[in-house]
Amino acid sequence: MALLAVGCSAQPTAGSSPRPAFNATDTAWILLMIPMAERAQLLTDLAPSRTADPGLAELAAKTGSALRGDLRRLRAVLRLSGVPDTHPHEGHNMPGMVSLGTLEKAAATNGQAFDRILTDALRAGFTQSRLLCAGEQTQGQADEATDLAAAIARSTAEQTSRLDQLRAAQPAPSGDETTVAPGPGPSAARTSVASRTRGVQRAGPPAPKIQNRG
Repeated sequence: MALLAVGCSAQPTAGSSPRPAFNATDTAWILLMIPMAERAQLLTDLAPSRTADPGLAELAAKTGSALRGDLRRLRAVLRLSGVPDTHPHEGHNMPGMVSLGTLEKAAATNGQAFDRILTDALRAGFTQSRLLCAGEQTQGQADEATDLAAAIARSTAEQTSRLDQLRAAQPAPSGDETTVAPGPGPSAARTSVASRTRGVQRAGPPAPKIQNRG
């Protein structure tokens, strides 16, 4: 069985171990999906005041709502596993995760420039989420985790389809487009975003892999 590269490994706290129904893939998947959803939600929360596309605003709202639901279910399943959320990926920028730099740039733009940042970041996140969920369904063990992975994969596929329709309808970039949003400048935006992402400011290590169960 092929190994699934997920960006970096999630190790349970010393002295703790998953309950028998949960294997290392289950807990690593949950601990990775949580920060990915948190970062994506921060980006979608910017959309109402910055997007120039009503359809994209609607998608961002639906995506944000789905992410909040995913986070509740991910944390509930993590509690069932018996492994605490020690934020093992704090400070890491992994494939598909909205980076702190992207959040800062998005907070300083509006209109079509913001729309392109949002759609590019969402597309990358959706793609990686589906990859991770497929790996969990193949290599995970706990029904609670694999069932949730299947549900997130279905939801993400629907959102991807809608996003692709909106991307196809987006206008080409214009040379005179304004990209700096009114209000606080980049420094203020950086401070605000950093405070909401628990001080994440450093790049993560090279991508290790989740091993097969067994």
